[in-house]
Amino acid sequence: MGSKVFLPRRHYFEVNDQPWFPQTLREKVQDYLTLGWINRLPILQPTSPAALVSRVLSTVLGPRVSDYVYVDFASGAGGPTPYIESHLNQELRDAGKEDVKFVLTDISPHVSAWTAIAKKSQNINYIAQSVDATNAPSADTLLKDVPGVQGKKIMRLFSLSFHHFDDDLAAKVLENTIETADGFCIFELQSRHLTSFVLVSLLWPLAMLITPFYFWNSPWHLFFTYLVPIVPFIWVYDGYISCLRTRTPEEVEALLRSRSSTEKLAGWKFISGQTRHTWPIGWLYWIICYNNE
Repeated sequence: MGSKVFLPRRHYFEVNDQPWFPQTLREKVQDYLTLGWINRLPILQPTSPAALVSRVLSTVLGPRVSDYVYVDFASGAGGPTPYIESHLNQELRDAGKEDVKFVLTDISPHVSAWTAIAKKSQNINYIAQSVDATNAPSADTLLKDVPGVQGKKIMRLFSLSFHHFDDDLAAKVLENTIETADGFCIFELQSRHLTSFVLVSLLWPLAMLITPFYFWNSPWHLFFTYLVPIVPFIWVYDGYISCLRTRTPEEVEALLRSRSSTEKLAGWKFISGQTRHTWPIGWLYWIICYNNE
């Protein structure tokens, strides 16, 4: 991740993950997170982070980008995946290539939200049953009822979600991925660099500025942003914790090798990098690992 990280990794709790946190407030926080993925600030952001993810996928994977079906683990209510799909497939169409498919999964499926998303794009499907990322079945079993993905390789997608796993779970997720998939992608909008903590600190005033434009017709958004500012507080607090939880590529690779033998990893290619999404200090951090055989 470039320069030396600011702090050692700590797996403190995020409020939005807790079962006792009210669902109504959880949804409001998720709304802001989604906005952070799909919108861009004039001048400071040449493109949205979701569009940046699609660009990284097409650039790093090159011609093989169409070889995969992208299975999103820990999809939540959908997150940035519909927007990544839209941007990536538009790039492929412009290049005269076939569309790729995306599949939403989660240990706690959000079927109603996913149904609405799938109706808007023929390239997005979902698994209605619970899918545990540490113990996912083989592709033949997992995707047997998903149309248009037969014969495709499996690329697991973790968008702003891999840092939610503690080290033991993360190692199990990676081990299962090596056994049942052909690659994985990890995308994070934060890191343990000092600049990331500074950027997160700016989310509170950003919420104050953008709420009237996006949520003017939502009294609860206005109430919990201005009168009782729980939502911007959680957005910033959880943002700090996300920074502390995020792993460097070296730490992810070490977890990968802790559970998988050298023989199993033979032929796997591990690539990482960072691309600026917000001038001057906002970066998209990415890891792409795939079986090159």
